[in-house]
Amino acid sequence: MKNEVYGHFHPDERQFVDKAFEWVTNAGEYHETKLTEFLDPRQGFILQTLVNRHPDVIVKWEGGHAEAERKRALVAPDYRDLDQEDMELKVLAITSGEQKFLALEHGDYMGSILGLGVKRGKIGDIHVLDDGCHVVVAADIADYLAMNLTGVHRIQVSTEVLPLSALRNSEVKLELMDLTVASLRLDGIAADVTRLSRSKILAPIKAGRVRVNWKVEEDPSCGLKDGDMVSIQGFGRFKVLEVGSLTKKGRYRVQIGKFV
Repeated sequence: MKNEVYGHFHPDERQFVDKAFEWVTNAGEYHETKLTEFLDPRQGFILQTLVNRHPDVIVKWEGGHAEAERKRALVAPDYRDLDQEDMELKVLAITSGEQKFLALEHGDYMGSILGLGVKRGKIGDIHVLDDGCHVVVAADIADYLAMNLTGVHRIQVSTEVLPLSALRNSEVKLELMDLTVASLRLDGIAADVTRLSRSKILAPIKAGRVRVNWKVEEDPSCGLKDGDMVSIQGFGRFKVLEVGSLTKKGRYRVQIGKFV
């Protein structure tokens, strides 16, 4: 059965497919439960796909709020009632008295947290607020972060561990870009968004550093469509908001939302 599953996913995803397959098998055959680390949407899709294939397994998801991108999963036998199960999540609240603190961005917080030696799987969504930052974290590393995170991007900060119910989630901020492109190819649109030449954007694509909808995409000619999410390591993320009508010269009007 596992070999059948491999055919549906990218070779780079095989290691995660193996883990997810084991979680599902252990739940269905050996009545075990598994609380995962935070999964990105692509990993979540893979796990949910495997759960759906097993009639005796269920899964509960939690990331702090309804629109959470990164979530933990609790995989269990189907007779378990998971409604009241503790997903072991906390909120790390970060504040500072320095005015420059308000200019910090998502990547600043992420870099400082990972710089403490914390695995990415222990960190959920990072919500940059007008007066600070709320980070959803695994409960078992919350106190460690609160004690050791004393600065973000050379700015002194204070931290507090809060219950998940205290989470304040931020609205996604997008910089709108209206493009006209010759085709909907990944390399062409990504080059325009990043302001790189077509030849230079090929390097990260072919190196496996570009993901479309959280899946590695190494084909520069991959066509993009409404709703597609593209991330380029080192250059951030953007979303295809709308593919509009053709211009008189036969070019596509495309609206892009670049995450800021």
